[in-house]
Amino acid sequence: MTISKKIFCSLQFKSKSSFEENLKRLKILLSKTPKGSISVAPEVCLTGFSYDRFDEAANFSKVALNEILPLTKNRTFAFTLIEKRGKKFYNVAKVIHNGKIVYEQPKVKLFKLGGEIDYFTAGKLEDIKIFTIEDLKVAIIICFELRFIEIWQKIRGVDLILLPAMWGKLRKKHFEKLSDALALANQCFLITSNSANLDMAKGSAIIDPFGNAYRDDRKNLLLKECNLKDIRKMRRYMDIGL
Repeated sequence: MTISKKIFCSLQFKSKSSFEENLKRLKILLSKTPKGSISVAPEVCLTGFSYDRFDEAANFSKVALNEILPLTKNRTFAFTLIEKRGKKFYNVAKVIHNGKIVYEQPKVKLFKLGGEIDYFTAGKLEDIKIFTIEDLKVAIIICFELRFIEIWQKIRGVDLILLPAMWGKLRKKHFEKLSDALALANQCFLITSNSANLDMAKGSAIIDPFGNAYRDDRKNLLLKECNLKDIRKMRRYMDIGL
């Protein structure tokens, strides 16, 4: 690993009914992230789930993506958006690096209680892959997928996990404990970004390989400079075969 330090950022903000206002807010926060940083925004932060405006949301997502791409030069950014493929709708994670989409992944595990299975088409487990950004082995999982051990096993051994979420307030402890545990299980860094809507849990965090979590529910932008050598340090100290 040639890079020893990296700034990780978690965006934690509210989504409104106005798609244009959400995009404006996202662009402002993204402009505040340092060059060279890696950032994550909440799940479907541009549109919310908007089941009654699905076509509008999918069309807006395409326009918004084109506006976001130029803002990611010298940065890495991950989020999810509603995407229409043929006649089907997907919740798709996009990872943008230096102005280009370098990885995308549809949500595999849809949240039944939130009505997702009635509107979205699920991706397949084989869609979840490990990819590389600047020598870092990276994986992305989307919200509810945090609960599934087969997905944990799929991304075993990565250096960094990106986790965009729209996780409910009633299950805040679940979100925080599972996020911490996933970072510990992989002895890796984890950036999770959750919505700040009133019914959402917040709990966004930057977690290190030792399980130390930086959280602050009062902030809409969390930044932390991390020493990437901590991955190797923890794996040498507690060898679990990673």
